[in-house]
Amino acid sequence: MNTRRDFIKKGSLSALSLGASLVFPVELLAQMRKRTSANDHIQVGLIGCRGMGFTDLISLLKLSEVQVVALCDVDKTVLNDKVEELKKANIKPPKLYKDYRKLLDDKDVDIAIIGTPDHWHCLQLIDAISAGKDVYCEKPIANSIQECDLMLNAVNSSDRMVQIGQWQRSQPHFVDAINYLRKGELGNIRLAKAWAYQGWMNSLPVMPDGNAPKGVDYDMWLGPAPKRPFNPNRFHFSFRWFWDYAGGLMTDWGVHLMDYALYGMEASIPKSVMAIGGKFAYPEDAQETPDTLQTVFEYDNYSILWEHATGIDGGNYGRDHGIAFIGNNGTLVLDRSGWEVIPEDERQGWAKNLGPKIEAIPMQFNEGNGLDNHTKNFIEAVKTRNASVLKAPIEVGYDAAFVCHLGNVAYKSQDKIFWDSDAKSLTDTNLNPLLGTTYHNGWELPKI
Repeated sequence: MNTRRDFIKKGSLSALSLGASLVFPVELLAQMRKRTSANDHIQVGLIGCRGMGFTDLISLLKLSEVQVVALCDVDKTVLNDKVEELKKANIKPPKLYKDYRKLLDDKDVDIAIIGTPDHWHCLQLIDAISAGKDVYCEKPIANSIQECDLMLNAVNSSDRMVQIGQWQRSQPHFVDAINYLRKGELGNIRLAKAWAYQGWMNSLPVMPDGNAPKGVDYDMWLGPAPKRPFNPNRFHFSFRWFWDYAGGLMTDWGVHLMDYALYGMEASIPKSVMAIGGKFAYPEDAQETPDTLQTVFEYDNYSILWEHATGIDGGNYGRDHGIAFIGNNGTLVLDRSGWEVIPEDERQGWAKNLGPKIEAIPMQFNEGNGLDNHTKNFIEAVKTRNASVLKAPIEVGYDAAFVCHLGNVAYKSQDKIFWDSDAKSLTDTNLNPLLGTTYHNGWELPKI
C-alpha cells in the first residue's frame, strides 16, 4: 500500500511539474469508484479522446457519480484504445461516435468534454450549448479572437455551466501565491513575466504528404480548417505548430502561464503589443509557428512580458516555465513545482547594503492535484446550477486566449499593434483580418 501511494504521489508530482499528461493509473479507478444511485448519475460524453481530453475524463471519473456514456473521435484506433483503457477500470463500454454532432444528439449525455484541436473548439462548444449540454472545454478556448468573442457571447446567453481547462486556477499553491501577492508586500509591480523554455522540443522534420492512417476520417479531422493533403506533422500532437489549427507555444503553454500573469496583475486586454521572434532554433524544419518569441504587452504603469524558446531548458530563475511578479520590494516566482519570494536589498548610496526590504519566502512546494480539484469544481457547478463557483469560467478562458492570440497577431504583423477598447478593434484596421478566421469545407462560423 505504501509503495502504491508513493508511486501515485511521485507520478502526480512529476506530471504536474512537467505539465505533460497528468498521468493516473486507470486501473486504480476501479478501487476508487463507489456504487451510486442511477438518479445521482451525471453522464459524460468525450469529444476528442487523445491527450488531455482523455485525461480530463479520467479525472472526472474519480467522482463516482460521473458515468461515461459516449466517446467520439475521428480516429477509430484511438476510440478502440480508450475503450480498452476504460475496461481496466471495470467501466462499461460507452457508445462510440465519429461525428461529434451525433454525440450531442444523444439524450443520455449531460456533459460534453471538448478535447479536440483548437480549431474545433468554437464550433463544438457552441453546438454543445445549443444541444443543452454543460461543457468542459480544453484550452485555449479558440483559434482566433473572432471565435473567442462568439464563444463568450454564446455562453453568457445561455444557462449552461462551462469550465475551461485552465486547471492551475484550482491548484492550491498557485492560489496561495496570488493570495500573497494581494497583500502588497512586493510593493509597486512594474513588470510581470511569463515564459516557457521547452528543451524537450526537437526539430520537426519535413515529411511528405500521404494517406491518412487506416480508420481515420481525415476530412472530419480538418473540419473548418483549410483543405490540405494529409501530413503526419499536422496530425495529433504536433498540430499545435501550424496556424491552421493552433497558435504554437504562445497559445499552448502561454494560455496557462499568461492567465496567471493576468490574474495576478488583475489585467485583461492590453493597450499595445509588440513581438519579436521567429524560427531561430530550427529554421528549416516543418513547423510554422515561431520556436523563439518575446512579446511585450503594455498596460497602464506596468508591462507583461511573454517569452518562449524550444530546445532550451534554461529559463528565468533556473525554471523552464513560470511566472514572475517583479516589484520594488521583491519578486514572486511561481511555476508548477511551487512558489518563492526573492527580496530586493535596501541600499544606501553605491555600496551600503541595509538588508532585504521584505522577508524571503523559501520554496512553497506544490501539493494536491489541480486538475482533480478543477473537475470537481466543475461538477459542483453542474449539480448546483451555480456558475459563480466556477474557477475558470468562460471569461477566464476568454481573457487568456484573447491576449495570447493578440501576441500572435503582433508577431504576424511585424509591428507594434494598438488595441482600441472602445471600437473593439486594432487601431490599424488593415490588420483586423488577423483577428478573424474563415471556415472551409462547408462548415460555417457560428452566428450569435
